[in-house]
Amino acid sequence: MSQQLEAPRAAPDRRASRTATVLVLGAVLVVLDTTVMNVAIGPLSRSMDAALPVIQWVATGYTLAMAAVMPVQAWAVERLGGPRLYYAAVGLFVTGSLLAGLAWNVETLIGARVVQGFGGGLVMPTVMTIALRAARPDTRGRIMAILGIPVLIGPVLGPVLGGWAIDALSWRWIFFVNLPLGLLAVLVARRVLPREAPNPTRRLDVVGLLLLSPGLALLAYGLASIGESGNPLTPTVLGAVGLGAALITGFVLRSRNSPTALVDLDVLRVRAMAAGAGVIALFAAAYFGSMFLAPLYYQVVRGESATIAGLLLIPQALATGLTMQVAGRLIDRVPARRVIAAGLALAAAGFIAFTTQVSAETPYWVLVVALTVAGVGVGATLMPTMTTATRGLADADVPSSTTVLNVINQVAVSFGFAMTSVLLATQLTHKVPQLTGGHVGDAYALPAERLAALAPVIAASIETTFVLPVVLTLGALAVALLLLPRRT
Repeated sequence: MSQQLEAPRAAPDRRASRTATVLVLGAVLVVLDTTVMNVAIGPLSRSMDAALPVIQWVATGYTLAMAAVMPVQAWAVERLGGPRLYYAAVGLFVTGSLLAGLAWNVETLIGARVVQGFGGGLVMPTVMTIALRAARPDTRGRIMAILGIPVLIGPVLGPVLGGWAIDALSWRWIFFVNLPLGLLAVLVARRVLPREAPNPTRRLDVVGLLLLSPGLALLAYGLASIGESGNPLTPTVLGAVGLGAALITGFVLRSRNSPTALVDLDVLRVRAMAAGAGVIALFAAAYFGSMFLAPLYYQVVRGESATIAGLLLIPQALATGLTMQVAGRLIDRVPARRVIAAGLALAAAGFIAFTTQVSAETPYWVLVVALTVAGVGVGATLMPTMTTATRGLADADVPSSTTVLNVINQVAVSFGFAMTSVLLATQLTHKVPQLTGGHVGDAYALPAERLAALAPVIAASIETTFVLPVVLTLGALAVALLLLPRRT
């Protein structure tokens, strides 16, 4: 694997900053879509008169498509060139958004979300590849901080915009809003991004693709099935997870001896990359598991609308996005290990404060402060970890490294959601028999008086479940302290 010498420190990398800034628009699309869905599942279930396990496929289909398409990114970015692949990915995402907004039943909505997922799965790793290739190693922290702006904008606007559209207009507008944003993203990028000559000499690793893409899709499906059923031992879950893991293992074994592997796993031989991947795996599962629980608490336990639930999450999102801007620049000057470890410690403290204080009557300001502290920790962890993992890699290794990190992040998100759902369903099965199989989403159908009576029990179940993000975050902190290089 090639290595790149560190460039001397110099003036700010204006070309790379300009490139990253225009790419933010495309990244915002994907983040907005994800955060909008945090408040949309329950309302979609009611609007389309579909059972929660069925409507959950609106999110599951998107996740499976993203998992299936990500492995081809490293090859496609060389074959087409980064800018061309970016335009194609955004175009595919917008097409899926249009189809979703026009859907006439739940089946067509799920199909449209799959199209969206194919585009969304290519957008983020392609954005990272283009931006990192444009930046010097000593400015990659600043550039990744710019790419973190969607983490500020998306969680702030997504739940609020989605909640407002659902409450005041129609669920269709949570998809239609992507159309003007997508068009703007492509038009601006075409004026700024340099032309990049494609490299058609790299052959597509067809065997690797047939192993890795179905393997990741099956693994994601199995994890999503756990989230739907609350039971990790069903034949569907065991079969999907087992076969998916077997296919992925087959890809890993084969790629070790293949010079044209679909994804070059040799990047994981670099200590910073391997340690960063470990931190991302644990912390992404923790963070996105917590993001599932918080809106659920506000809407089910406290009876708030989707709009209010979104507004209550704004301080956490602002803390994450603003901290990311500071932390991204800081790791260009001080050892990243210190920043990341401090971030994980703050995230754990915020999660612990939330889980020890949450109840059916906790003042909102207490919970908002706890999650805001956690948000500061998130901002000092996610993008700084990805920057640290990729800083010492050569341009030729960037596509594989971004693909690996994004695949790990996607699987971790699915795992975090699945395990959080299992723990919550287990709690509710014993405490709230009115919710069949522990499906908290069924609470939306209960009369208001009955739901108010059950609120303390559901709150206690969420309190217990929130222990999982705490444990996973502490595990990520241990990996960061033990394995991240001290001087990087």
